[in-house]
Amino acid sequence: MTHSSEPFLVAAVQGSPVFLDRKATLDNACSLITEAGAKGARLVVFAEGYLPGYPFWVWFIPSGNTKALRDLYVELLDNSVSVPDEATGRLCAAARAAKVTVVMGLNERNTEASGATLYNSLLFIGPDGEILGCHRKLVPTVGERIVHGQGDGSTLQVHDVPVGRLSGLICWENYMPLARYALYAGGAQIHVAPTWDRGEPWLSTLRHIAKEGRVYVIGCCSAMRREDVPDRLAFKEEFLASELEWINPGGSAIVDPDGKWVTEPVIESQEILYGEVDPRLMQGPRFQLDVAGHYGRPDVFQLTVDRQPRPMVRDVPPAIDDTVGEDDG
Repeated sequence: MTHSSEPFLVAAVQGSPVFLDRKATLDNACSLITEAGAKGARLVVFAEGYLPGYPFWVWFIPSGNTKALRDLYVELLDNSVSVPDEATGRLCAAARAAKVTVVMGLNERNTEASGATLYNSLLFIGPDGEILGCHRKLVPTVGERIVHGQGDGSTLQVHDVPVGRLSGLICWENYMPLARYALYAGGAQIHVAPTWDRGEPWLSTLRHIAKEGRVYVIGCCSAMRREDVPDRLAFKEEFLASELEWINPGGSAIVDPDGKWVTEPVIESQEILYGEVDPRLMQGPRFQLDVAGHYGRPDVFQLTVDRQPRPMVRDVPPAIDDTVGEDDG
């Protein structure tokens, strides 16, 4: 694919979903895609679990409180997304209308099996409105394991889009050096890191990945206040202190391949961050360091990536009886 040769804008949406409301969050997301596209953005990135909301209650409710956790899981499951479905269709239509590439963090149902397990996923949509892929987080982080299952290597991909070679890992997957290297070796030039994390050392991690991989890094986090949680959810009153204003203050940022801020971290603000990407910086800095090129040592280090899907059930065709019709005579 021919990539952009002129500088272009990218966008990170630092906002709050309409928590646990798929339809309203979709309305909001499509509007933000349209807004960012109208301002010239070629790539729009949303935060981890944005649709229909990151299940942050796992950090507030004790794991033994089954009643509260079950009630919230039902809400989350009912408002989550199958890939593809009507919800992804709306996102695809918005991307196509705005002519932008979209990366959306979402909670994804395992419709290929039980339909009752969720994955922490990243949906990649091209500017033509086609789904490029959906990456499932390889390892849910600590409390997330109450809610999310593990993905497999089949979704660890780099996508070729008009703005360049696009990769993504979710939150603390970015601390997995072999996962990062697999994407560098896939030719990544722009790397998205949707997250719920914020502050240090996360921001240093974004800069490190940019410098290490010589990639642009878009870190995108939800900025969410206590008032963004509906009063109808009982856990708000029971587990979220009334004096708590910001559940997550954000901290989204954009970094260039030299590890320098393109757009510095923004906190306690719900807005769209913009930054300019210079395609020349996707190449020039690799003169000094190219970890999946001249700075690699495949004679010393070798990485094997298993990209086979791991379905719950594998159907084996029935064996053919070669003896049927033979004369036993």
